[in-house]
Amino acid sequence: MTADSSPDGRLNRALSSLRGLSVGDALGSQFFVPANYPLLKARALPDGTWQWTDDTEMAASVVSVLAARERVDQDELARSFAERQDVDRGYGPAVNRLLQQVREGADWRTLASALFNGRGSWGNGAAMRIAPLGAYYADDPEQATHQAEISAYPTHQHREAVVGAMAVAAAAALVADAAGPPTPQDLLDGVISLVPRSAVGAGLRRAKDMLDYGDASTVAAVLGCGRRTTAHDTVPFAIWSAARGLGDFEGAFWSTAQVGGDMDTTCAIVGGIVASGADGAPSAEWLGRTEALPAWAPTA
Repeated sequence: MTADSSPDGRLNRALSSLRGLSVGDALGSQFFVPANYPLLKARALPDGTWQWTDDTEMAASVVSVLAARERVDQDELARSFAERQDVDRGYGPAVNRLLQQVREGADWRTLASALFNGRGSWGNGAAMRIAPLGAYYADDPEQATHQAEISAYPTHQHREAVVGAMAVAAAAALVADAAGPPTPQDLLDGVISLVPRSAVGAGLRRAKDMLDYGDASTVAAVLGCGRRTTAHDTVPFAIWSAARGLGDFEGAFWSTAQVGGDMDTTCAIVGGIVASGADGAPSAEWLGRTEALPAWAPTA
């Protein structure tokens, strides 16, 4: 199968992934509330409307720039991140300061490269927002990884953060390009072939070796599940979980969330990848319970 390469076809795929990402993000974030811990164990849904976090807000900016430019424009992406930032959405302190300074006129290139004593951030923020870009470029997975790399730099310039974004984009592109859910082995092999050697890549190879493990908690104990909020502590497990849950959005969500860790981010990544596939959309009930996407986000 070769995915539709028209602008409309690409945008529709990106929006499908974005909706899945927002559901995973919003519902995952509910289980940081202590009163909801018993619900997570029972796989029961919290009451009320589930509000999404910075994961969805930044992903909507990625899709907005793609809709306008049909590629990643780093300056426009940085402006969108900064101008549309809602500081109550849970941004990390380093990115929060960076975006505030961008709004005040500073250059994102200088700011992002200076983070963490000049090493750049290796957090999972570039990966959490990027699945819709992978779905957008399903007709060209190599371009998906290239554009994901470009998209990371306005906020995350450490190699591991960049490769984490590339890996998630590759996974979403491969899922969106398939006639049906690819096998977990095929998905991991495809992602590994598209990303450079790195700690993230090493984690993906370990993830491939653990595809026959039935206990997600054991896999998370080996690969990490975002507790350290680094790309290499987040992305391999999230792609393992997505690979095991393709075609079953709700099952993939619960198996990801129940291991704990950075649940809004791991579930956003998994939701964005799984919803990229033809049979991976969340249910109408879950979509209806999730806060609507921002009014400025593009529509089909």
